[in-house]
Amino acid sequence: MNTSDHVLSDKLHAVQARIEAACVASGRPAGSVQLLAVSKTFSADDVRQVAACGQRDFGENYIQEGVDKITALKGGAHVLVWHCIGPIQSNKTKLVAEHFNWAHTVDRLKIAQRLNDQRPAHFAPLNVCLQVNIDGGDTKSGLAPGDVLALAAEVAKLPRLVLRGLMTIPDPVEGFQPQVAVHAKARALFDEVKVVLDLPQFDTLSMGMTGDLEAAIHAGSTMVRVGTAIFGGRQYTV
Repeated sequence: MNTSDHVLSDKLHAVQARIEAACVASGRPAGSVQLLAVSKTFSADDVRQVAACGQRDFGENYIQEGVDKITALKGGAHVLVWHCIGPIQSNKTKLVAEHFNWAHTVDRLKIAQRLNDQRPAHFAPLNVCLQVNIDGGDTKSGLAPGDVLALAAEVAKLPRLVLRGLMTIPDPVEGFQPQVAVHAKARALFDEVKVVLDLPQFDTLSMGMTGDLEAAIHAGSTMVRVGTAIFGGRQYTV
């Protein structure tokens, strides 16, 4: 293992330790929160190094970039699970349906229908989450909370999709309790959908990132999306 491998391994283990400590502090069982490593802008080799440390789930914001990495790493030493966590436009649904295992950002029936229709018949159904604009941020994508139940009922009918839960990206707020309060709104909505629709596989609340994962776990997150704390600062090209 070279120096770069050691650095990534140490960072991954530090994030895992944060998740474990947050579970203990919240009275939640070990293993109840899944780590999604957000690998946008980083190379397939970076993903391969993190996968070698035991991480299997990776999130990509940019669909074509994600497809390139999925293709590059297919047939490698580890079977990886790929999550699309960026916006999905109509002209990109086919790529998502044919390459990813999860789509976290469904917020329109049209997109869900296209993902369903374009999912290859020999693939397992695509796992999807509905993205909710839980705090009403002006620049954020996602459904208004009041529209979630109706869309969830429609998406749950689509045979090539499995509705797994909700995803949120609230605007940053300072302080643990204010962060918990925002995430608690998503947890309450998640619980409402689960009870009303009685969906057995509705089990995923995707919320919390590097800066607020402890608060998200306290509020009930089952999956935190962490990139910077694992891979470092983003590598954007000008």
